[in-house]
Amino acid sequence: MADSKIWLSSPHMGGGEQKYVQEAFDTNWVAPLGPNVTGFEQDLEKYIGGERFVGALSSGTAAIHLGLIMLGVEAGDEVICQSMTFSASANPIKYLGATPVFIDSEETTWNICPIALEEAIKDRIAKGKKPKAIIAVHLYGMPYQADEVNRIAQQYDIPVLEDSAEALGSRYKGKSCGTLADLGILSFNGNKIITTSGGGAIVTKTKEQKDTAVFLSTQARDNAPHYQHSHVGYNYRMSNICAGIGRGQMEVLDKHINLRRSMHQFYAELFADIEGVSILSEPNEDYHSNFWLSSIVIDPLKTGGKDREGLRLALEAENIECRPLWKPMHLQPVFEGCPYYGKKVSEKLFENGLCLPSGSNLTEDEKSRISKAIKQFFS
Repeated sequence: MADSKIWLSSPHMGGGEQKYVQEAFDTNWVAPLGPNVTGFEQDLEKYIGGERFVGALSSGTAAIHLGLIMLGVEAGDEVICQSMTFSASANPIKYLGATPVFIDSEETTWNICPIALEEAIKDRIAKGKKPKAIIAVHLYGMPYQADEVNRIAQQYDIPVLEDSAEALGSRYKGKSCGTLADLGILSFNGNKIITTSGGGAIVTKTKEQKDTAVFLSTQARDNAPHYQHSHVGYNYRMSNICAGIGRGQMEVLDKHINLRRSMHQFYAELFADIEGVSILSEPNEDYHSNFWLSSIVIDPLKTGGKDREGLRLALEAENIECRPLWKPMHLQPVFEGCPYYGKKVSEKLFENGLCLPSGSNLTEDEKSRISKAIKQFFS
């Protein structure tokens, strides 16, 4: 009988979720509003701090879409976006009829390169097309160089939308990811550090901004006794049932983060004596990553020809899921022809990088299977 599947990052329930969901059923609060939605938002606001306001939405993608609308992005505009990311970071730019301008990664955190960012801004301005916003991403839970990105953004008066879909619980210089820019977003998809089944949130500096996001997310219904609409709205609000799952997950968030960080340490020790393999790690004490996914880069020139794809297939043969790093957006067919600035850092990361099983619910037996398979491949 084959060994059971080891997943890259599966949902991990804490036990308290059913209590909140049952309350929603018992009180008939099953719509996209209710005490769980309010409670989940309050839990998140307390957790991330920074005097921020949180609006619970149906997905992180919805949060990016509303965030761009709130930053004034319209058809014909240009929006700068980190190239190495999931497509959900960039798709909402297209929703609005705007054009993504993609930026390469830097080698330390694998996130948006400040040098290429400033080069892009200068060039787009010289071409008569000043970017309307910047989307920067905390990749795999690793904070980007927020101080440098913010400095450049402020110099050219361009707002930053902080994609923290993978970074709840990560911190940069002691500040929570999601609170480092003009607007932030979170994701609670099934594979994230905590889940609401599907869901996300927008993080704002003011209550007025949150109220605007909630207004737009509930079909932009005007304050009238009849159904009246003066703006285009969206069906983006989180349901009270999903928010109930989120409230239960918040009770175990720190535990999940510690377990993910423990998985990163597991891999750091596993690869310590394997030449040619490097693991994405915190550059210094300014960075505190939740290590949502533990990721490595393999240099075949130092491993005797053993490469990323070879390891992926070897693990797949053992029923262990792993995945190449995100394919950069500037290489994606859907974004063909969009401007790109930088070198080939993200391309090389994609070619040689791999995300390894990182779930907070991995057992000792599963870790042993992973260790055995990796050692066997490199032996």
